[in-house]
Amino acid sequence: MAKKKSEDKKHIPVVNKKSLAFFEKYINNPSPTGFEWKGQEMWLEYLKPYIDTHYVDNYGSAVGIINPKAEYKVVIEAHADEISWFVNYITSDGLIYVIRNGGSDHQIAPSKRVNIHTDKGMVTAVFGWPAIHTRSGEKEEAPTLKNIFLDCGCTSKEEVEKLGIHVGCVITYEDEFMVLNDRYYVGRALDNRAGGFMIAEVARLLKENKVKLPFGLYIVNAVQEEIGLRGAEMIADYIKPNVAIVTDVTHDTSTPMISKITQGDMQCGKGPVVSYAPAVQNNLNRLLIKTAEDAKIPFQRQASSRSTGTDTDAFAYSNGGVPSALISLPLRYMHTTVEMIHKEDVDNVIRMIYEVLLNIKSGQDFRYIK
Repeated sequence: MAKKKSEDKKHIPVVNKKSLAFFEKYINNPSPTGFEWKGQEMWLEYLKPYIDTHYVDNYGSAVGIINPKAEYKVVIEAHADEISWFVNYITSDGLIYVIRNGGSDHQIAPSKRVNIHTDKGMVTAVFGWPAIHTRSGEKEEAPTLKNIFLDCGCTSKEEVEKLGIHVGCVITYEDEFMVLNDRYYVGRALDNRAGGFMIAEVARLLKENKVKLPFGLYIVNAVQEEIGLRGAEMIADYIKPNVAIVTDVTHDTSTPMISKITQGDMQCGKGPVVSYAPAVQNNLNRLLIKTAEDAKIPFQRQASSRSTGTDTDAFAYSNGGVPSALISLPLRYMHTTVEMIHKEDVDNVIRMIYEVLLNIKSGQDFRYIK
């Protein structure tokens, strides 16, 4: 019996062993909003062999540049920061209450292990929670910002402070990178250091394939996206690009308790997601779609209503308007410590950005009316 055409197609991996080793190291390294510099150093070190020069702004957004003297500038961008917590209050008996740094989910916190970042080094702690035996009544109290707390093994405020912990110390989860069923990458902060990894891989492919771009390429890993796209706002003003292609994650809506009616229909393993939103420039978006079709890269579609909620919005509305588009990576369990992305989707996002760059011409004008 002859195989169907779809069965004959074999996915060719883009990510190699060396780059995967970097990806694991990069994901395991904490990079909380406002404190991204160690991750940025690591990212730049990996990127340097594939670029001509680089720039880091005052708040830590990092940019690798290829062909820096070119007048026409194209940005490919991701954001570097991850959700985290701040120490907000230390009780007299040595327990610690927190506030969010970004969109941290209070419901997943109980029983999680964390690292508290101090000037004296890392201090380990746990989010405590009352044992099931001690909770009574028909209505159990759910985790909220008012009742989740950290226990670092101290019995007084003074003992906590001797460890170097003070109000304002940042807190990150301890969970590390893993591969699940040889199909998914799993870890915290795949939102969106997976994006930083993918744009770095695009730079690697350009170098290895000896591609000479007719424009300047700015590979941007921006900070502070999780608190309002702030890093992208700053770096867009500095670069003043002609085109911006942003990559971020979006929801896999095939898992339980998510409404496809409100969230759309996207699934890990079915390819990158192309967005439709006011900030997405239609002619640039058409180029993305045509490129994917011509290169036989599977893709999905998403409608994002008023805003994409990503750095696309910051680039699009900067500098009098920059043609911008968004390529998203489907992800399960966003803002948890077990975020999941499909290996083939990672490869295909990299391929899609790479192929689009080959199709952009220096000086290309994406306006509707000229």
